[in-house]
Amino acid sequence: MGRILLATSAVVLLLLLVVVSAPTPSRVAPEHSQAVHQPAIQDKVDLRTLQARYKVLSKQLSQLMPHQPYILVDTARNRLYVKQQEQVVLDAIASTGSGTILDKPGEGKNQWIFDTPRGEFLVKSKLTNPTWIKPDWAFVEEGLAVPQNAADRAEQGVLGEYALGFGKGYFIHGTLYTRLLGKNVTHGCIRLNDSDLKGVYKLARVGTPIMIF
Repeated sequence: MGRILLATSAVVLLLLLVVVSAPTPSRVAPEHSQAVHQPAIQDKVDLRTLQARYKVLSKQLSQLMPHQPYILVDTARNRLYVKQQEQVVLDAIASTGSGTILDKPGEGKNQWIFDTPRGEFLVKSKLTNPTWIKPDWAFVEEGLAVPQNAADRAEQGVLGEYALGFGKGYFIHGTLYTRLLGKNVTHGCIRLNDSDLKGVYKLARVGTPIMIF
């Protein structure tokens, strides 16, 4: 996973080099042209140095990029991308965490915060026809008593045909509410429509990197 961060850093460096190496126009009166002749030569030397550094960083960047597909999730724009090196293999509209807060009953100031976690993750599981095991907050949110029987928590058909788990109960999964895609409305999971979800499921494997920002 660190390879993705290193690759991102390399991209930033490359962009900085491009900006720095761009020639800057100068206005010099003719009578001063002789005085700036030596700095102009130095500028050319500096430009060649920057161009050489650019080539080195470009090579390093290509080596750092994961060769396998990886998943990027932009929670601000609600987009999910599957990329292979610099190529976008899949571009999907998504829904991510709402950021809303729900008090935990009987636990003082303890709360649930429904954010999609940011950072680096891995696909830890791939499920077909997943069953949603409703957590406590789902019942509290609906004003219902939390059941004691585990079987009462199981709910079929709400997560779509596929789900990809990336830890701590978070999944990339389907949704019954496709009209809400593109909005921050989830309890932390990442929702996709059926077609895009199937595409991600086929492209990803257990161990595929996920970066969420």
